[in-house]
Amino acid sequence: MVFSTSAFVFLFLPAFLACYYITPWRGKSYVLLAGSYLFYGWWRVEYLLLIFTVSLVTFLCAEATRLCTQQSRRKTALICGVAFDIGILAYFKYQMFFLENVNGILTFAGGDGVDVADVLLPIGISFHTFQSVSYLVDIYRRDAPPPLRLVDFLAFSAMFPQLIAGPVLRYKDLALQFVTREHSAELFTTGMYRFVMGLAMKVLVADTLAPLADRIFALPAPTLIESWLGVLAYTFQIFFDFAGYSAMAIGLGLMIGFRFVENFNRPYISRSITEFWRRWHISLSNWMRDYLYVPLGGNRRGARRTYINLILTMVLGGLWHGANWTFVLWGLWHGSLMALERRRAEHIGSTAPRPTWYAIPVTFVLVMLGWVLFRAASLTQALALYKGMLGLNGLALTPQMAWQITVSELAMIGIAAALVFGPVLQAWGHVTRAAPARAVAYLALFVLASSRMASHSYSPFLYFQF
Repeated sequence: MVFSTSAFVFLFLPAFLACYYITPWRGKSYVLLAGSYLFYGWWRVEYLLLIFTVSLVTFLCAEATRLCTQQSRRKTALICGVAFDIGILAYFKYQMFFLENVNGILTFAGGDGVDVADVLLPIGISFHTFQSVSYLVDIYRRDAPPPLRLVDFLAFSAMFPQLIAGPVLRYKDLALQFVTREHSAELFTTGMYRFVMGLAMKVLVADTLAPLADRIFALPAPTLIESWLGVLAYTFQIFFDFAGYSAMAIGLGLMIGFRFVENFNRPYISRSITEFWRRWHISLSNWMRDYLYVPLGGNRRGARRTYINLILTMVLGGLWHGANWTFVLWGLWHGSLMALERRRAEHIGSTAPRPTWYAIPVTFVLVMLGWVLFRAASLTQALALYKGMLGLNGLALTPQMAWQITVSELAMIGIAAALVFGPVLQAWGHVTRAAPARAVAYLALFVLASSRMASHSYSPFLYFQF
């Protein structure tokens, strides 16, 4: 189940909220856990056991790091817990990738390949793993208070508002909220507004642009105009898809009293790739900084090691997104650009940002070039897009593509550009008390989004696969 479905909006969510609010305080975590397992089991019920097992093993290993008095045993428990979590992720997400590459090497050498069995990737397993690892490390470091009850940790681990596609939550940020949190009409209303805004971003904007991006990325030799149009459509699609999901998750959290971290802050107005990653998928960026970049040494071991750490962190971040060489190169692209930006700042002796008039467009184009690798199903497809963007496949729209591009798709690109580069989303996305006129506007957005959900069955979440 995903948020942009009538089943969730009109069936699951009202039933869950009713059960949640009629339940006394001590039982709310049980309701949240039951609702989260029902939400996840709606997709494949057999994977509920996997989610529960990972959560339970993580909890027990964290308890061992907390209760053991010998440092060696504490570290052993930490290593075992992290190895278990990463091992589960590696099996489901990277087994086929590894074996396919081994087969390629064996075939090239003239040998026989090994059999590769299809493994269905559990949805949200990457986010779940990152949260489990951060919990283990935070308890080990004594940066987070231990949960008072097992059910509180299980509810945190499987919390349905962010289980499928984030934000990446840390228990230490929510620990006190499991002890006490606010439930009020004002907070609930704020959450409802955030949810509606996210739903509109996802359903009205991202879903309108998705078919255009899909058609152009599927072309064997897109022309210059087709390539840039398709990449631009995807650039806006992925923002409104993922930022919309995050807004819905944050809104759902507010409805039940939880305050989640913000995940997006107008990333396409960034003046550098480094700034882009401070604004895009903020919870993931912070996770990679605290649990990858800093443990690797950060910037404490000289300039050259700092560049290597930046690149390695982003490559691992790319691989986390998907088991494909396209994701590895996407991470390498961003990591290399960040290293170059740091080298430039050190060379000129200043971290002052470049002038806005050219820094924003240049950064935006660099991000778009990276999105080609992120979206492409293979390196061959990515190369076809890059050749098209250079004009090597022709310049103008082909007749076969021209008739498929609709006025609504072109208009939505313009609307999306106005929204991401203007202040509208920022102002409306964080509203707490809406005036009557604005409340009517939110209602209109909800009606439009609901109508779109009812009339269109194609509504994929891009981050659903991660």
